[in-house]
Order: sequence, then structure tokens, then C-alpha cells
Amino acid sequence: MKSNRFRQALSEKGMAVGHMITEFACRGTPHMLEVADLDFALIDCEHTGLGVGDVADLIGWFRATSVAPFVRVPQLQYHFIARTLDLGALGIMVPNVRNADEARAIVDAAKYAPLGKRGVGLGGANTDYRSVVPTEYIRSANQNTTVICQIESAEALDDLEAIASVPGVDVLWVGHFDLSQSMGIVGELDHPALLDALRRVARTAREHGLAAGVQPNSIEQTREWMELGFNVISCSNDKRLYSKALSSVAAEVRQNAP
Repeated sequence: MKSNRFRQALSEKGMAVGHMITEFACRGTPHMLEVADLDFALIDCEHTGLGVGDVADLIGWFRATSVAPFVRVPQLQYHFIARTLDLGALGIMVPNVRNADEARAIVDAAKYAPLGKRGVGLGGANTDYRSVVPTEYIRSANQNTTVICQIESAEALDDLEAIASVPGVDVLWVGHFDLSQSMGIVGELDHPALLDALRRVARTAREHGLAAGVQPNSIEQTREWMELGFNVISCSNDKRLYSKALSSVAAEVRQNAP
């Protein structure tokens, strides 16, 4: 079974660095992320037009690299989670997890018994199309699969300790724009109340032996939020990086035109 570089990075370095894919579901993307020395990729199916075929292709290409492929599913539904893991994903991110019951349902869908209730399907992408010993595979998959709960609401903050206490949850990940919207301060990312919430999520994760994840908007914000305690960082998304870089280069070309 493919090793989970994300888990290895956290164990060996205390942090993991990745990138979100929202637009460019092409065969070269996984290899470019590997060349960039990233630990994980987040394939976003919540806010994009990526379909099951796109996800299956991307995961297949990622499995030929050292980068761990994760998928953000559209919402908490068993078939989104279990099917994506059967496609070979090594981790699942679920948006807007509001309470411990929802966190438990995610773990149930992502983990096999006795940790969860995921149905067993063998011989496909999740086992690299190989025959496996079921008991060995199930034990390995339960250890290797990463569960990420997004904290994106005031309700989730109210039940944060209980969410973090659910066995099988690995990462508390702040969706900062949605969280700021829920708190009535949408887009005010320097607001003291939002920074206090970020600090609290990172502290709670640390106290429960979990990782704390976030996708900052700049290098300056990355430094600030890492100082708050975040140790899983997504380096923007493909669409934003491409647009920003292209705009910058185009502006330089025009400035240097004779």
C-alpha cells in the first residue's frame, strides 16, 4: 500500500506542507508537486467542477509519486467518503464539521471495523489492483488514512473539544473565510476574534495530539498563523497561483515594452 508522506512528515518534521488543486486536473500536476517537494495534495470537490473521473485520474497519477493525495468531498455523505478512498485517496477532508456526531460519522465512513463502518472493497485502486490479505490491508488502511475535519462555524467552535476527542480524527482545519462569515466578521482575517479562534483551534488540536491545518493567503499570513500553532499548511491553490504569477509576468512585460 502506498505510504502516506503527510503522516511521515508530521512524525519526522512536526509539520506538513501541501497544495490545493481546484482547476488543473492534468497528468503533469502530481509530478510538479513532487518536484516542489510537497507532502500532500488536496483535490477540491466542494468549490470546483472536478468530477469523479477527474479525481480518479489525479489520484492514479499521484500514486506514482511520493505526494499523498487527499480529497475534499462536497459534504458529509458516506458515498462521497468511502468511494473516494476506494479510488485510492489517502485522506479525506470534510467541510463544515459542526459537532462531534458529524466527526464520528466521518470516521465511520473512512475507517474499517473496528474503528468505523466502511464497506470493504478490495482489488481496485485502493490496493493498487493487487490481491491482498484482507486483515492486513484493513489494519494498514486504518492506520494510513488521514481524516481532516474543517472547522468553519461558530457552532463548531462551541463543540471543538468534543470534535477533537473523536477517535480517528487526525486534523482540525480552519476554513477561515467561512468561519469569519459565521462569526459575523466575513473577510476580516486580522480581526482579534478570528485570531483568537484560530489560536484556540491550534491549541485544542495540540492538546489532543492532532495536527492543525489552514490555507493562508500570503507568506506573511503563513508566518503569523504558524506562530499561532498551525503545523499543516496548504500553499494556496493552483488557480490562484497561476493567475497571480501570470498577472505579474504580463505586467512586467508591458512595463519593459519599448
